[in-house]
Amino acid sequence: MRILGIDPGLRITGYGLVLAEGSRVTVIEAGVIRVAADGDLPGRLHRLHADLTEVMLELRPGLVSVESVFSHPERAATGVRMGHARGVILLAAAQQGIELVEHAPAQVKKALTGDGKADKARMQAAVVTRCGLDSKPEPPDVADALAIALCAAQRLDTAVIPPPKPAEPPR
Repeated sequence: MRILGIDPGLRITGYGLVLAEGSRVTVIEAGVIRVAADGDLPGRLHRLHADLTEVMLELRPGLVSVESVFSHPERAATGVRMGHARGVILLAAAQQGIELVEHAPAQVKKALTGDGKADKARMQAAVVTRCGLDSKPEPPDVADALAIALCAAQRLDTAVIPPPKPAEPPR
C-alpha cells in the first residue's frame, strides 16, 4: 500500500510517501511544500491546496495519514493555523477520493520510539532507523511526515514494523 504521511503547516507542510509491502517499508518520496508567509490567508490556503493536489495526483497514494490537531495552551494560535492547513489536506484527499486516517502527535511518537513525548531529534533518528536512510530527513517536517506514514502502516497492520527498542535506563 502507498501511504502518504502529511505534517500540516501553513508555511511548511511536510510530506512522505512510503510503500508498505508485508514487513517491508520503503520510502518512495519525501519533501516539503512551502507557502510564502506574506500573502493573505485565503491565498495561502489556495496555494497549499493546489500544491497538495499536485503531490497527490503525482504520487497516487492509497491512503493519506495526517496528524490530528495539536495545540499547546501557550501557543494556541499555532493550533488554529494548523487547523486551517489540516482542512485543506482533508479537502484535497476527499476531492481525490483517497481514504484518510488521523493520528495524534503522541500516538505517532509512541509508535516510532515507544515514548509519546519524544523530541524532534529522537523522531528523526527513529525514522532513519525504520526507513534505512543514510541521513536524517531535513527539515524536521519531512521526518514528521514520514513518521505519520509509518504510524499509519503500523496501525493498519499494512506492514509489520518492529517495536522500538526499550530505552536504556539513565546512568
